[in-house]
Amino acid sequence: MIRECQSGEVKEIYAIINEAAKAYEGVIPADRYHQPYMPMAELKREMKQMTFFGEEINGELVGVMGFQPVRDITLIRHAYVLPQWQRQGIGSRLLGYLEQLVATPRLLVGTWAEARWAIAFYQKHGFHLLPDKDELLRTYWNIPQRQVETSVVLGVDIKKETKE
Repeated sequence: MIRECQSGEVKEIYAIINEAAKAYEGVIPADRYHQPYMPMAELKREMKQMTFFGEEINGELVGVMGFQPVRDITLIRHAYVLPQWQRQGIGSRLLGYLEQLVATPRLLVGTWAEARWAIAFYQKHGFHLLPDKDELLRTYWNIPQRQVETSVVLGVDIKKETKE
């Protein structure tokens, strides 16, 4: 079941993000990787800026994905699935659910350039690498310059059905 996460679930969201982000160790630049990957204070700040949605299976939150409208686009933020639940369609279901909520013409996601599995996941779902990633990262995200240098942005145009 996919549902909006509640502020009282911050510990569960924290655990999912930090457990899944261990996959970045030795992959992304060493100066960008630390444990916990997302400290609790940072997560609480992020939760004030976006809405997290999650998939719950047998009463357990097993994957999360953040959703953040910013001006004329919507961002997918902090998409993570617990390692033992990966490759079971949870990320795909969350992404599909959030795509239905998008009210802007474009959906963007940023990820680490070396996170090949994440790039492949989004490409499988119709996203394309965008050449103007530095400008996009500076415009729609609030991240350090070093992260801009080591990240990519993928996007997809959202086509809404019109009733005639």
